[in-house]
Amino acid sequence: MQRRVIYLREHISGAIMKILVRNLSRETTEAELLALFEKYGAVQYCTLVLDKATGKSKGFGFVEMPRVGEAKVAIKALNALEIGGNRIRVKRAEKQAEDDAGNDSVPPGS
Repeated sequence: MQRRVIYLREHISGAIMKILVRNLSRETTEAELLALFEKYGAVQYCTLVLDKATGKSKGFGFVEMPRVGEAKVAIKALNALEIGGNRIRVKRAEKQAEDDAGNDSVPPGS
């Protein structure tokens, strides 16, 4: 019963977990990043941060998942996973990390 109450509270409040994914291979695509997280639940937003001058990936990105429980499972499962020859780092995004990445990495309406 308690789990249901927590889920409903998260759902009603519109809790969305923003996730920071670092140490991505420069060749990793946004579609590949999205596919990684979709295995664990719904993804509301997914983006790679690109270098403005070259248009190439900077090696990190952001994912938003609307269900906190699914997001936590994804973080635990994907952190330290080897993707494209790199061991990625996955954690809950902090406000500062988003601000440091520049406006292009912050989802619209955030």
